[in-house]
Amino acid sequence: MKSRPRTHPVLAFIASLAFVATAASVSAAAPSDPPANPISGFFITLSTTDAANIQKLTDIKAVGGDTVIAFGNTLRPASLATVPADCLIGGVNCAQAAATGVAIGRIFTYSDGSHWGTVALKCPRDMSITSNGKLFTILVFAAQGGACNSPNGIYDVVVVSGGNPAAADAAVSMAAAATTLGMHFYAGMPDPIKRTDLNNLPDLSYLDTFNQFTIRFLQFQAAVNNVAGLAGFYHHMEMPLSDSTYFDPVLTLYTVQNQAIARILPTRAAVVSPYIDSRISSGGHITPAQAGNAARRIALTRSGIALYIAVQDGMGTSLGGSYFGDEAALPVDQYAAAYVGAGAWGSKYVAPNRDFYLAAAQGVAGTGATLWANMEGMAPPVGTNTCDTNTRGQTTKARIDRQLQQMANAPAKVISFMWDSYYTCTVNGQTLAQQIKAGNTTPVITDAFFNAATGAVQVTGFNLSGATVAVKWTDAAGQVRGATVAGSGYNAAYGQQQGLNPRLQTITALVGPTTVGPGKYYMVNVTNGWGQTNDAYFSKLG
Repeated sequence: MKSRPRTHPVLAFIASLAFVATAASVSAAAPSDPPANPISGFFITLSTTDAANIQKLTDIKAVGGDTVIAFGNTLRPASLATVPADCLIGGVNCAQAAATGVAIGRIFTYSDGSHWGTVALKCPRDMSITSNGKLFTILVFAAQGGACNSPNGIYDVVVVSGGNPAAADAAVSMAAAATTLGMHFYAGMPDPIKRTDLNNLPDLSYLDTFNQFTIRFLQFQAAVNNVAGLAGFYHHMEMPLSDSTYFDPVLTLYTVQNQAIARILPTRAAVVSPYIDSRISSGGHITPAQAGNAARRIALTRSGIALYIAVQDGMGTSLGGSYFGDEAALPVDQYAAAYVGAGAWGSKYVAPNRDFYLAAAQGVAGTGATLWANMEGMAPPVGTNTCDTNTRGQTTKARIDRQLQQMANAPAKVISFMWDSYYTCTVNGQTLAQQIKAGNTTPVITDAFFNAATGAVQVTGFNLSGATVAVKWTDAAGQVRGATVAGSGYNAAYGQQQGLNPRLQTITALVGPTTVGPGKYYMVNVTNGWGQTNDAYFSKLG
């Protein structure tokens, strides 16, 4: 996708007017600090070799990442017939053999490739075996209450498949790699299956057993993975950023698991990632106000631990729209059109993503939870951006920058779905990771504050060092005005000082006292000390 021209289409009339600058253009100063990548975390897949995990984190660190997040696995109801055929004890089905002499209530399977082994054995009937060259751990506990001895003689059995004993434990290996490189790893938590009648809700019919298994999972992590690189855990059961009570079962799941984390590994955090769905066609019509309520409801599940709510922006799935108010009448880009059809942004989406992030920030305020953003690092397929075998395609650096702008200054951290393989697949000879590296000095404007009375325009964003700032606006008399001035008061520590994203910077343009017409937008562009100009249009209502 070509970058948007500096003159915005909806304001094209400006180009036909004489541009009156209230200050002369000036050359950018030399950068005073290194480039800042706004994206500091990525979802990843785990590898079963130490070398592969170290290499992956090294590559991610090279583009500015300090955090990686993995998906978890599902505790699935099973039967003796569906227990892995390789899990045998003396030639007998391992679940049946482990529960010899007692009544089996329900059987479950769980496959995560982890080497649970003897440290996971808590009850007399628990077993750890190698069968047909594969690792298995069989847990046998009371169907009610999870104790080792059942008052009613009925026991649940969980068969954990641990994969190849010669391979590395993927989660342990990744945590070790993160520790070595000074990074943060969030391991995936278990989840239950989805309901068959409502497949966007968790099946809580076996919540008691699931809760006991979650405790066993965390006890195992505490025993074998309690290293500095293990920052916490990721809840991969998703929900939209909706305040409907329909999604209460998801909140119940978060609460139960956060309580378990608080009990067993209280210094670790949890991450959840609800998604924006602002499509008018979806029928839900979730408003920013409702999204703020939803963020607060999610925040209240944290149960005393640090909870990061990483709101998905929906741009990779066309569930959300990154556009400004003066773009509402413009057609959606080719990627969004591939899913929602041709039409204007304002006819396809309830509101811009920016409004949802600001509302979510208000929603979590005072709860102890922290707002993050999950920027979808892919794009709908348009035939020219095929990315390996993925159902969605490779996106562009310019589109990413538009997504980042919409997050404004609300999230304390920006992570992205997903490194494998949206950032690593090759399209037209280049990966997205290479695009990010090549554009690592591109400025990104996340917000601007125009004090017309003093003429100060404070710009926030990334890679603003040594910037000149160009501002266009319409004054109260209806005259189009413009100025390009040297930025002043550059502050690389702005985000850290304000309790925002610590990578956020600020710089100020002094254009002289003026007015901004009511209902008029002003436009801002910056050219930084590297000679780079923002590739994403920025405007704001004056």
